[in-house]
Amino acid sequence: MAASSIRTAAMSSRATDAERLRQQLRVTPTDRIAWHNLAAAEGDLGRVAEAEAAARRAIALGLQAPETRLVLARALQSQRKLDDAEKAFRDAIARRPAYVDAHRDLAQLLWMRSGQAGLALAPLDRALRVAPGEAGLHLARSTVLEFAGDVDAALAAAEAGLARTPGHKDLLRQAAHLAAQCGQVERAVAFAEQAVRGAADGSPERIAWCEALLAAGRVEEAEPVAAALVAALPDNQYAIALQSIVWRMRGDPRYHALFDYGRLVGVQRLEAPAGWQSLAAFLADVTAELESMHAFSAHPLQQSVRGGGQLHLQAPEFERPLIAALFGAIGVAVRRHLANLGGGAGPMCSRNRGSGVVTGAWSVRLRSGGFHTDHVHPRGWLSSACYIALPDAIGGGADGNRAGWLRFGQPAIPTRPALAAEHFVRPEPGLLALFPAYMWHGVEPFEDEKPRLTVAFDVVPG
Repeated sequence: MAASSIRTAAMSSRATDAERLRQQLRVTPTDRIAWHNLAAAEGDLGRVAEAEAAARRAIALGLQAPETRLVLARALQSQRKLDDAEKAFRDAIARRPAYVDAHRDLAQLLWMRSGQAGLALAPLDRALRVAPGEAGLHLARSTVLEFAGDVDAALAAAEAGLARTPGHKDLLRQAAHLAAQCGQVERAVAFAEQAVRGAADGSPERIAWCEALLAAGRVEEAEPVAAALVAALPDNQYAIALQSIVWRMRGDPRYHALFDYGRLVGVQRLEAPAGWQSLAAFLADVTAELESMHAFSAHPLQQSVRGGGQLHLQAPEFERPLIAALFGAIGVAVRRHLANLGGGAGPMCSRNRGSGVVTGAWSVRLRSGGFHTDHVHPRGWLSSACYIALPDAIGGGADGNRAGWLRFGQPAIPTRPALAAEHFVRPEPGLLALFPAYMWHGVEPFEDEKPRLTVAFDVVPG
């Protein structure tokens, strides 16, 4: 898992697509559709400068499609060219006023840059006046309100969408989720039961139904639903996490094997890479590098971060020597953890072949009052938290002070009865925590002028 070998699980096929398109364009260099497709492929590979260049070539050749502007906008945002990205998102919307994907991405960009929900919602509200029956716009509006912290308004927005588009599956799932968050658990079940009608095994609708049943304390009904989800989605970490709630609430001994913190949560200190005299010196350089790249003041939508910004690490970031060195040190620690873990039963150990592939990586910069909501990583296998720089207010554990600590075991969804965290890890600079991606985890809030800077990533078996 050296930095040079980090790739996404789908990268090989997308790289093949990109190479095929480049060969085609050597023969037909004015094929604007091929340039668009190359831009999309490069973007999926994280090669965002190449994606920008290909999208601009397609546009220069006369391609008017709003999809090309969306690909361009995403590539620009990934390069932190934020003014240009906003302009490209607006250009895509101008060409298709009810373009849901562009509206959602623009709303997120406006929110992350400003932290102002009204600013993020303004383009969506204009679009809804023109296209009030577009369910995706209602869903995007509800999502912005949810992650801006107004869950009641988010539920009202989802219900407004359902009034226009009754029976819409995505809006029903959103309404079920938000009703549970608001304590309206029977309404949550009712929304989920509408959504689940005719839904296939392993579908998002069946996941929403299981969540609603657990929120209402209807564990006996949730148990076969959770078991069916795991059967249909055996490697989906969220399905495993839902089943874990059932087992914990029923006192099933299988829960303790699944959440064996002593065995499955590993904590290691990184080794200083060659060229640095100490780990502290290396972390100071990494801190400066990451601080120079963080561009957002507010958290992204549909992520666990609250009160801070998130930086997606892609191919250009991994080419930076400091980031490459960091992931070289991380790779050593990951291989050591997997060797210590060994094989065995269960969704973690049964898939352990001693190596892994990074499927996503990011950095989070929490400011004072920041935290992570509890969550799992559905498409992961091994998840992580690597501590780069920490505020002085990180709790020492005395008198229950765990400010800024990593916690495990508290579900993201409401349950009856409520389930508390069971295990904690105290952060220290240079510490790497590794744990199964299905384990519920979050971060306790802290108050300090200094930020809490971390790097995290997901690994699947190599």
